[in-house]
Amino acid sequence: MLPLTGITVVHLGGIGPGPFAAMILADMGARVIRVVRPGNPADIVPHGVLYRGQETLEANLKDPDDVARVLDLITDAQLLIEGFRPSVAERLGLGPSDAASRNPALVYGRMTGWGQDGPLAQTAGHDINYIAISGALGAIAAPDGRPVPPLNFMGDFGGGSMYLVSGLLAALVHAQTTGEGAVVDANIVDGAASLTAMLHAFRNAGQWGPTGTNVLDGGAPFYTVYKTSDGKWMSVGAIEPQFYAELLRLLDLTNELAGIDQNDQAEWPRVAQRFAEVFVTKTQAEWVKIFRGTDACVAEVVSPDDVLDHPHLAARGTYRPTSDGMEPAPAPRISPLA
Repeated sequence: MLPLTGITVVHLGGIGPGPFAAMILADMGARVIRVVRPGNPADIVPHGVLYRGQETLEANLKDPDDVARVLDLITDAQLLIEGFRPSVAERLGLGPSDAASRNPALVYGRMTGWGQDGPLAQTAGHDINYIAISGALGAIAAPDGRPVPPLNFMGDFGGGSMYLVSGLLAALVHAQTTGEGAVVDANIVDGAASLTAMLHAFRNAGQWGPTGTNVLDGGAPFYTVYKTSDGKWMSVGAIEPQFYAELLRLLDLTNELAGIDQNDQAEWPRVAQRFAEVFVTKTQAEWVKIFRGTDACVAEVVSPDDVLDHPHLAARGTYRPTSDGMEPAPAPRISPLA
């Protein structure tokens, strides 16, 4: 079941979050037409997987004839994605008012880092810069306090693409109901800030301390990672008391740590040290055998090289090999209700 079958998306180039959003829409059945410069020059970074299932149209957007061709596409489209700096699309004759004159029911998605306005709107930047000022990067830090960039998952794709997709689809429902188009101002700063909602809920309740001392940021011994004897890692997420009790049982630490309250932060360093000492006595494979099928909330950290071989991922087809290499399968999976 591909729920966006019959929906046409025009994507005006761009890197990072725009292509990822276009991929998601194509995976859901939309016809995506990606507008690229003549010759389709290679991107700064590889995006092959992000272009799957999409058509390509070469167009020089500084040529009035090519702009007219793109406007013809927009006439019959439902969604548009552009990833230029603010006002560039307008200067090209492809801004929201230009699009609305041809298709008043169009949903016009704008994908930027800083947003359409504000003092930084016209400056260059990348994922790390956007999540840095949003307050998101500062909450992800190493033990020495140095912020650790979470690749570009939180910014480009989490705070950018997925907010763009949700905005496009919400506005599409409105457009199909009322005939009224909309402009979706998706940007990484706002999206990454939105992703910190739970962090601020903790802070507002007085339940969040300095970075690296909290339950979800590696401060708690029962919510972090531990090294194994073969240099690999195990993740531990035993927050609930019943799961924590199972963790202690399987680590053979129930009696030793019985008198320590799980949530006593003063004891966390001591408990973490004991967990580390135990985890490093076995290989990752040995720990997998011990914890598999239990409710201790422990799972092995799988490297990108090994995802095809993981039994759960393989059973679900979460990743798939292609002629170009490995790629994640479309998500989420949508099927008929009955």
